[in-house]
Amino acid sequence: MPDHQNVTPATPGHEADSGLSPAADAASPSPVVGRRQVLAWSLWDWGSAAFNAVVTTFVFTRWITSDAFVEAGAADPDAVMADHTAWLGWGLTIAGALIALLAPALGALADASGRRKVWLGVNTAATVAAMVAMFFVQPVPGSLSDAVILGVVLLSAGNVFFELASVAYNALLLDISTPRTIGRISGIGWGAGYVGGIVLLLVLFVGFINPEVGWFGVTGTDGMDIRVSVLLSALWFAVFAIPVLLAVPETPRPGGSAPIGVVGAYRKLGRDLVHLWRTRRSTLGYLVASAVYRDGLAGVFTFGAVIASGTFGFSASEVIVFAIAANVVAGLSTIAAGWLDDKIGPRRVILGSLVGLVISGTAVFVQHDGGANVFWVWGLLLCAFVGPAQSASRALLGRISDEGREAEAFGLYATTGRAASFLAPMAFATMVAVSGEQFWGILGIVAVILVGLVLMLFVRFPAGDGVDGGKDLVTVPASTAGTASTEDRR
Repeated sequence: MPDHQNVTPATPGHEADSGLSPAADAASPSPVVGRRQVLAWSLWDWGSAAFNAVVTTFVFTRWITSDAFVEAGAADPDAVMADHTAWLGWGLTIAGALIALLAPALGALADASGRRKVWLGVNTAATVAAMVAMFFVQPVPGSLSDAVILGVVLLSAGNVFFELASVAYNALLLDISTPRTIGRISGIGWGAGYVGGIVLLLVLFVGFINPEVGWFGVTGTDGMDIRVSVLLSALWFAVFAIPVLLAVPETPRPGGSAPIGVVGAYRKLGRDLVHLWRTRRSTLGYLVASAVYRDGLAGVFTFGAVIASGTFGFSASEVIVFAIAANVVAGLSTIAAGWLDDKIGPRRVILGSLVGLVISGTAVFVQHDGGANVFWVWGLLLCAFVGPAQSASRALLGRISDEGREAEAFGLYATTGRAASFLAPMAFATMVAVSGEQFWGILGIVAVILVGLVLMLFVRFPAGDGVDGGKDLVTVPASTAGTASTEDRR
């Protein structure tokens, strides 16, 4: 990756051959991008909530590790469910390893081909196919363990394809934004994901999961309510993934760039990592720091329901109500913070959000014996900071990525995130095991976020790419004829 600190204005009628980060390259030709393209791009986030909320968080994963898949008369049902949970953990671990190995190289291939939307479409279709196949996972006596294994395999495969699709999707963010709007557009997309998840969960809860006899006569026999919910979620994802493939522009591969194969992609990745280490260690430092605190952010949602139930006495229905409220709060705060991102810069939004998370998480721990009202107040405040930190992290990487190599950068982003994905679960489990009390696990998650915050404070970004707000953007001198402004770069 070339050093983006050397700013070379474009000559009239030509692109600047600077190899700069997007914020610094103010002379690239830009397709006309309007609200229609932003809406189309955001709808993929809205639709992807079908996989995140329904499959991996609240419905399918919980179902295949429940007593619905324990044979009647089993000597130790708890041990059986523990085995199934372990299988789930191993399956997701293997999926995470595959993502870490594949994401950066496939991102480089997508950049080199200039066909990111093809990669997005193929991997989204594969994710949807895995979700459709989950309909055939059913608790049939005599083959319950086989059904769980099938569910884990499909869930793991879906995770791989979903993460690879996300690499291409995140890279398209730079094709629909300018350096002065990337924060708010990222926030709109991320917020749409939260709100979309809530809308879909409400539909499924009211229509299939909660009533004894749901819409179209669907009942819980053979898990039909869950299976139909996942099938409908697959359709939801497929429908809302179409607009981005049709309406969003894509930056073509620069003329003269030779296509690369898989082996070439890994070689290129190695060269680029060495180059980053030599010339732009701030980018590597950011990838490491963000990997740590992003795992802490994931831990907030992963263990939030566990803490609400085990420490604060929430019932199953109360957990669902809180989950809906938490996602609404996270979605709205993320959209609002996107505008702040473009004003003061993503670095300040990230740091402020992480400080808020540390304070709120500590308050949950200190007041753990205060009952449900404590968790409602501080838990929702935690959620208000999670979304902005996630969205600003994506926007920051977009600002410092080299033009034409965005998918590769987001591939590294996915890889480093997966490499650190054990931190929050390990910290949570360690604190609980040592103390013998579940609420101590809260401090484990807070500790991971705090370490990420400290690491982020030590990262120093070069001036000119908007990391510290609009005033930090490099602009082309007005006297340079025939060039575009920074705002109109794309």
